[in-house]
Amino acid sequence: MTTERTYRCLNCSEHTLTREFNVSHLSITCPNCDSFERFVNDNVYQRFQDYEESPPEELAWDRLDRTEKLMVSERVVRTTRSIEDFDIEE
Repeated sequence: MTTERTYRCLNCSEHTLTREFNVSHLSITCPNCDSFERFVNDNVYQRFQDYEESPPEELAWDRLDRTEKLMVSERVVRTTRSIEDFDIEE
C-alpha cells in the first residue's frame, strides 16, 4: 500500500497536488498561478505556518528569511532534528 503525499505551491499557497512518493519538494509549473515553482511537502508547509503563527522560543525565527524558515521546517518534519538543534549565527 502506497501512501500519497500532498505538495503545495509556494507561490500561490493555494494549489496542491498529490504524489505517491515522499520528497521534500517538487519543481513544476503551477496550474493555478502559472508559475514554475517549488511545491513543498504539505507537512513541511504546515509546520512552517505553525512557526509563523507561533514562533519557536528556542530560535530567533523573525531573523530568518523565508527560505531559511522553510529549510528549518523541512528538517524538523523530515529528519530526526528538533527546533532546539538550530542556532542562528551573528
